[in-house]
Amino acid sequence: MSKEKVIISACLLGHTCRYDGQTKKTTEIVDAFSEYDIIPFCPEAPLFGTPRERISVIEIDGKNHIVTDKTNKDVTKLLEDEINTFIDKNKDINKIVLKSKSPSCGYKTTPILNENKETIKTGNGIATELFLKEFKDISISDEFNY
Repeated sequence: MSKEKVIISACLLGHTCRYDGQTKKTTEIVDAFSEYDIIPFCPEAPLFGTPRERISVIEIDGKNHIVTDKTNKDVTKLLEDEINTFIDKNKDINKIVLKSKSPSCGYKTTPILNENKETIKTGNGIATELFLKEFKDISISDEFNY
């Protein structure tokens, strides 16, 4: 009998893949899913390296874009492509646990900014939005509510 599969944000597993070169390892999550086949996930590190320029979710004309903080480069399409490739390779999963507040992985906690980079609301990161569309019957949570 095969193990159930869980996608977990790589930084929560101890990978040093965050924009600042740090990790957000959460031992409780690693322990809670020890019986699962854990699939680490970080769409930013393979594209932009670690450390890297920070990114934010900017709402432009009612649509969320992922934009680099200093250079103002729109990287939405790059991230969408990376995330969709990951999804295509990982269709058979049972649960998803993502990093809160992340512009990629946040679930209902990501700051959504206006074009002046002022927070206007909270929402989902780009990966979370794509996961919600693809995995309609899968539990998605963050490191506080798994």
